[in-house]
Amino acid sequence: MSARLPTIGLMLGDVTGIGPEICAKLLAAGAVRKDAQLAVIGDARVLELGARDAGVELAWRRYETLEAIDWSRAGVPLIDLGNVDPAQFKRGAASAESGRLTGETLKHMIDLALAGHLDGICFAPLNKGALHQGGWKFQDEHQMFAQLTGHHGFFGEMNVIKEFSTFRVTSHVALREAVNMITPERITAAISLAHDTLRAAGQRAPRIAVAALNPHGGEGGLFGDEEIRVIRPTVEKMRAGGIACDGPIPSDTIFHKALRGEYDGVVVMYHDQGQIATKLLGFNKGVTVTAGLKTVFTTPAHGTAFDIVGQGKADPGALEHALRLAARLAAARLH
Repeated sequence: MSARLPTIGLMLGDVTGIGPEICAKLLAAGAVRKDAQLAVIGDARVLELGARDAGVELAWRRYETLEAIDWSRAGVPLIDLGNVDPAQFKRGAASAESGRLTGETLKHMIDLALAGHLDGICFAPLNKGALHQGGWKFQDEHQMFAQLTGHHGFFGEMNVIKEFSTFRVTSHVALREAVNMITPERITAAISLAHDTLRAAGQRAPRIAVAALNPHGGEGGLFGDEEIRVIRPTVEKMRAGGIACDGPIPSDTIFHKALRGEYDGVVVMYHDQGQIATKLLGFNKGVTVTAGLKTVFTTPAHGTAFDIVGQGKADPGALEHALRLAARLAAARLH
């Protein structure tokens, strides 16, 4: 008997952004139909708005629960929450109320996942500021997901492009705070997370590069000694424990090495150290994963693109990659 396909919930993103449009484009094209059972969780009015923005005909079918879905029938399955009226929001601008409802929709999906009804969650772009202003008082959605899933321990963002993936020792904090947070414990956790997540994504023996913090790797302590005191000893300890990792490698060469295929993953010390590289190389293809949690979460690495909302020209490429990766990660947990 063949293993079942994973059930992935698709969240339409913040209604004020391009999320509904790119979702409609992918759904109309039948994206990931062979890889997952895909259900939209949201409001039918938002899905219809996305179809109008995208200029596509989209057949969908309303269901009360995920368990009631007949996957053999035509039409995109939709669990209609009826909670977001697009007419109440200005397009292309952040809204605290829209952020509140975005958070509520995600919480509903997380509850479904924790109950065993969803194997993964893929969400179109949201606005972090709106989410926070709407009452979800977290630094980012990843912190929110960790709390709502009851997670304890290290977790982090994984940014995925075709050539390599990046992981972070620190993420959404001020740079002056990030430097003080770079400890052997956090580096160890980030390398372990990179190794385990890349294996789950299909890399049997992932090769991991660990970035230096200071210019030129500190030049032997001339520009800073974190590489000598903290990063190198930790990398050597992890390598001795059986993880294929190298470092510290200066930031101005590490991504060149990864791009040439020398590494499958790069562990960076702070947010923009990795984010600049991945967005430069794959802005409309990059995927962000909340790695380390009991539920699979993926999303496009780009944002809500307020400047092109409603114009029908938003590129769904990154969302398609996010959906496919969610399906692959969820399937790996099922088998």
